[in-house]
Amino acid sequence: MVVIEPMHSQDWQAVKDIYTEGIGTGNATFEQNAPDWEQWNAAHVTHSRLVAKDNNGTIIGWAALTPVSGRCVYAGVGEVSVYVSERARGKGFGKVLLQKLIEESEANNIWTLQAGIFPENIASVKLHELCGFRIVGTRERIGQMNSRWRDTVLLERRSKKVGT
Repeated sequence: MVVIEPMHSQDWQAVKDIYTEGIGTGNATFEQNAPDWEQWNAAHVTHSRLVAKDNNGTIIGWAALTPVSGRCVYAGVGEVSVYVSERARGKGFGKVLLQKLIEESEANNIWTLQAGIFPENIASVKLHELCGFRIVGTRERIGQMNSRWRDTVLLERRSKKVGT
């Protein structure tokens, strides 16, 4: 059983801990350290921020959107972040989070969601495909991580409700 709720600032330490676990895998993000709350809060849209809680009320995952551009023509496009704690992975919580994030994004006029995922993160690519994302292509050598060039798979999902 999992409950999806809006994320609040008091959730930050648990969210940051899960983010740090993801960073530790080496296949979740280019980031090397989790930011502080103020930096994270400023970088993400104010809506479509979610946490997943288990039966004990413990946060086991989170999802949020960042804008892809400050230009008004891209106001309906968001980049997806979905993270599940190590102890809760592989149990379907990521899918529940991503599906709810899609609902929230559409309720807030987001017509396109995109995700940039390391190709080695097969589970995340499959999760996004299960939730209606399609692979657009591979962005080769898009960034360096630990002095090594990394590719990302670019996925997108177009809303069937917003922007049609």
